[in-house]
Amino acid sequence: MDDFINGYKLKIFLGESDKHDHMPLYEWVLKQAMEHKLSGGTVIRGLSGYGSHSQIHSAKILSISCDLPIIIEFNDTVSNIEKFLPTIDEAIKDGLVTLENIQLKIYKSSK
Repeated sequence: MDDFINGYKLKIFLGESDKHDHMPLYEWVLKQAMEHKLSGGTVIRGLSGYGSHSQIHSAKILSISCDLPIIIEFNDTVSNIEKFLPTIDEAIKDGLVTLENIQLKIYKSSK
């Protein structure tokens, strides 16, 4: 465990139809994370879910929802995540953000 450092797992829960600067909010968040040089991010599209408005959004065959749940996940150092958080504060109108303490080891090729 000597090679591991303290980090955060940042999860951002949004709706697929959420927008910012005329683009899907999840794309905007991912671009902002790249600009802040976070170590990487993953966007996960949910099959079903509900949020603060208690309305179920689902991807059933007979009902096509255009507002499926989206989770964006980042794992990085504490300082990198803390520098990034103010960037998303004004952009997220409806959603949830969670932070978990983690131990991480980042592997990078020399390319």
